[in-house]
Amino acid sequence: MKVTKTSPRLAPDNLRMTISRLLLGGSAVFLSAPLLAAAAPSVEEILIQERQPQGYKVEDSTLSKLTESLSDTPQTISVITDKLMDDRAVMSLTDALRNVPGITLGAGEFSWQGNNPNIRGFNSRNDMFLDGMRDFGNYDRDPFNLQSIEVLQGPSSMVFGRGSTGGVINQASKMPVEDQLRSVHLNVGNADTRRLVVDLNQPLSPTAAVRLNVMKHDSEVPDRDGAAADRFGVAPSLSLELGSATRLTLSYMHQGSDNTPDYGLPWLAGKPADVERNNYYGFDTDYVNTDAGISTINLEHALNENNRLQAIVRYADYERSTRITEPLLVGTPTATTPLDTVRVNRNVFRGESNERIFQGQLNLISNFSTGILDHTLVTGLEAAQENSSPGFGFALGVPTTPILDPVEEPFTSTGVAWRALTEADGESLAAFALDTIKFGDQWQLVTGVRWDRFEVDYNGDRFNDNGSFLRNESIQRTVIKKSYRAALVYKPVEAGTVYLGWGTSFNPSAEGLSFINSGRALTVSDSNLDPETNRSAELGVKWQLFNDALNLDAALFHIEKSNARVPDPATPGFNILAGAQTVTGFSINATGSITNRISVSGGYTWLDSEQEKTTQVTVLPGTPLANVPENTFSAWISYTPLPDLQIGVGGRYVDERLATITQPVKEVPDYFALDAMVSYQATNNVRLKLNLTNFTDEYYFDQLHPFHVVPGPGLGAVFAINLDY
Repeated sequence: MKVTKTSPRLAPDNLRMTISRLLLGGSAVFLSAPLLAAAAPSVEEILIQERQPQGYKVEDSTLSKLTESLSDTPQTISVITDKLMDDRAVMSLTDALRNVPGITLGAGEFSWQGNNPNIRGFNSRNDMFLDGMRDFGNYDRDPFNLQSIEVLQGPSSMVFGRGSTGGVINQASKMPVEDQLRSVHLNVGNADTRRLVVDLNQPLSPTAAVRLNVMKHDSEVPDRDGAAADRFGVAPSLSLELGSATRLTLSYMHQGSDNTPDYGLPWLAGKPADVERNNYYGFDTDYVNTDAGISTINLEHALNENNRLQAIVRYADYERSTRITEPLLVGTPTATTPLDTVRVNRNVFRGESNERIFQGQLNLISNFSTGILDHTLVTGLEAAQENSSPGFGFALGVPTTPILDPVEEPFTSTGVAWRALTEADGESLAAFALDTIKFGDQWQLVTGVRWDRFEVDYNGDRFNDNGSFLRNESIQRTVIKKSYRAALVYKPVEAGTVYLGWGTSFNPSAEGLSFINSGRALTVSDSNLDPETNRSAELGVKWQLFNDALNLDAALFHIEKSNARVPDPATPGFNILAGAQTVTGFSINATGSITNRISVSGGYTWLDSEQEKTTQVTVLPGTPLANVPENTFSAWISYTPLPDLQIGVGGRYVDERLATITQPVKEVPDYFALDAMVSYQATNNVRLKLNLTNFTDEYYFDQLHPFHVVPGPGLGAVFAINLDY
């Protein structure tokens, strides 16, 4: 507990109340809530401030564009807090996303590595955000510097721009707070797991604080030979009060990795090959090396008691160098072919890339009234310059290996020449307005519109197998689109919210800043197409139970992509916008505390997906979309039987899924995995914890790709010593 005298530097009462209210419902990028009081006390009043541990439930989004509390925001939003990640021994963003119903995972590709989630049936690998700004790079994200992860489900182009068909993932960074903090977390476990995370926060003065987060992680994958992760991260940040109404926050995040990639098992007769889970078909010298550096300047200023201005500038640089091995069967063996006669091609791909993005946002949050209507209006401008320069190479003459007992041998080939060296420059400009209109105590109307201009200039050199020059290609495309959002919110009681929402989104051909849409053929079959367009409707209810300690939400939703890309029958190798895809679903989620001893986080999602229209005769009517299970479930329950003892148990269920929708399809069965935790508070500052993940050692298939499938980890055991001061 900290007791301090307030000083005359505090803002006037009404201004401090406005800043605090807005920031608590705004972006943690700019200000941490403990740095501003909820109201302005007199000079002689004593402030008592104590840093409280974070639970599973949060009241507000960190996104400044969402000005209302999460319970009053007309959209399904799942938040994974730092506390929940610690209790569940989450060590990567992928680990965290496994625990959100409605999200499934895709496997890495040759042209792309990193986190690859599907949200509500649609791929979201280009919908990664960090503190409300696009996190463009291809790297495996680590949560060492995250206070929470927000999953916003449903089309959201009005808020985020291009993409977001099924939703977006926003990572909220840790920022300086007023209190001194010393935290050291050490994890050790099977599969050679060793992880150290250090979190230090130090007030420098009454108007300044600095924070430093550091991470070192080494691990293999339980019951998977070959694959390994080796990464390091550092994230310093500094917050300064510049007068009574202005704050400047400077932050930097660097994460580097030197990983051995896992491209899993080959498909055999439409199923994952029936081999041991630990079979690894790559080479021990395969690698995915990445470096991400993200620098951010945040300036926030309260113009007066009703208007707040935000200016954010970020430069990010992402480097990647890879050589990966994908297992693909030799010939076309059938389900009855003896496995001891089957051999595996090792498709080896070499890649390098550098992505850079320089982006800025200027947001104005205004509160005003027109007659009996109260408005909270967010208007803004966004601009970005992006660049991506990947190279692609295929190895020739790589030896095959038996499927049952892959040979461990040094990598050899007759050549790994470049097949394509490309570069794409993108420029984007956007303007938006989002108005929350309140009339009376029970009704709100949310309306928003956004205008986006997205221009891409692409150039690529193509080469023959021997490395000789083949041709050059140049493509320029400019997309101008409007996106919309509308919702009606009704609060029958203070603790309950009912809403009906609608929104749109769009997916340009170069959404990921490349026209190449196949890592094997290196085709640019979508280059002449207009964006895909999507719209969604959602009817939901959110209710606060047990004195607002538990949040329960449920929603019915429908997403429609009316002009999906499908092959052009008249021009092989190119696509047209003649398809239609729909996802209709239901979700229910519970987060928070039932009693002061029992906390929960979990939910269930049902998805009915369908490829309604296509030009492909090999896709049967009513076929579900790829990697979209009908049922997903995740739950975690924490129980504190004694003041110093905590027990947790959880489960994850994912229904059967298709990896391809053309006949003959490739599919994986459903699975159910169980996790558990026991934690003991040895002293006021020392906590001992043991986590078991997949403790029944379920053999399941986690990440899907049309050409390979990656099994989930086996039984994992991690012991942690947490030192917190």
